[in-house]
Amino acid sequence: MINRKNISPIRIALVQTDLYWKDKIANMAMLEEKILGFDQQVDLIVLPEMFSTGFTMDAKEVAEPMNLHTTKWMKQMASQTQSIITGSIIINDKGKFFNRLLWVSPDGIMDWYDKRHLFRMANEDEFFDMGKERKVFHCKGWNIMPQVCYDLRFPVWSRNKVINKELEYDLIFYVASWPSPRISAWDILLKARAVENQAYALGVNRIGEDGNSVPYSGHSGAYNFKGETLSFSADKEEILFVDLDYESLMQYREKFPAWMDADQFELK
Repeated sequence: MINRKNISPIRIALVQTDLYWKDKIANMAMLEEKILGFDQQVDLIVLPEMFSTGFTMDAKEVAEPMNLHTTKWMKQMASQTQSIITGSIIINDKGKFFNRLLWVSPDGIMDWYDKRHLFRMANEDEFFDMGKERKVFHCKGWNIMPQVCYDLRFPVWSRNKVINKELEYDLIFYVASWPSPRISAWDILLKARAVENQAYALGVNRIGEDGNSVPYSGHSGAYNFKGETLSFSADKEEILFVDLDYESLMQYREKFPAWMDADQFELK
């Protein structure tokens, strides 16, 4: 059993990048060069939403089953770097299409989270199936909740529940293709998720322009449990390296236990 009082800090790499439109080979080659060029060891590498193709509704054209090219590439990168690697891709799972975030460990063990809230303004709900299960992953004793892009607008789905007199997760992160015209909402909501859940919150967004002429301006960032900015990058190619401290999180929760007064409810 993990001693929750002696958990070490965690180092995370947030990869903010442009993407090649529906070109998996080019995207994996570009990302591999960036990842293998890190000048420091990290525990977790976070890539944007649909990092192998860009945010496209052409699911039938570019989807792949589990354990094929992109999944194998992620396992290779995790093994070579000895880091967990995560990001979402388009998966064909028995004829159903999912915007699926994969969580791949250096030992080859893999888990995933399917995007819950599908962006109807781009007709994502017409081409993809909705995820039905919240997930909490683990790294060095940390409890980590994954989310994908549009999920950020729905705080009930990301609510930090109290389980066995402890909050369910310590860190929540979002991988995204969040367009420039609505980037102020992204900035505001990331901080809000951190404050209301008394947890660290990270967001990784892409830059550039996709094949549908939609512009993206990054704004990847890391925020602490008080909504304070730990790291931030605007519209440029950049790797953000972020160190998160567990002890300061626990001290804050103990000093300001607002979580103990939270309303209790169940999701349906």
